Amino acid sequence: MEWWGWMILGALLLGSELFFLDAAFYLVFLGIAAAATGLILLTGVTPEVWLQWLIFASLSLITMITFRRRLYGKLRSRGTGYEDALPGKFIRLESPLAAGASCRQEYRGTTWDVINRSSDDIAADTEVVISRVSGLSLIIE
Repeated sequence: MEWWGWMILGALLLGSELFFLDAAFYLVFLGIAAAATGLILLTGVTPEVWLQWLIFASLSLITMITFRRRLYGKLRSRGTGYEDALPGKFIRLESPLAAGASCRQEYRGTTWDVINRSSDDIAADTEVVISRVSGLSLIIE
């Protein structure tokens, strides 16, 4: 196969994964391997057709085994949610908060319900620790 054939195959595989199919990121690495095979042929090295396919298969397997899990995990993961990121952070209360009561307050660009689960009243302008997050509520104790 000519070098441009490998490049077209690589573009088709990449495009089909990115725009049409969700093949769990396998076609991306097949497309990268096809394009890399085309680049090898573009340098002037023209191995036999069976060797070209062997290069393509080897590059496909190596890139999939080495990079797919990490890259797919980073692109598809939800990341750290508020439930994991906010406990232990500090919030300064804008208004007094009685024991067992709640209030609405802005925190990091979002309006939250702040719930006081402790047995003590908390004065305004007091910095408290977020103990946990429940939906859109910040629980302080």
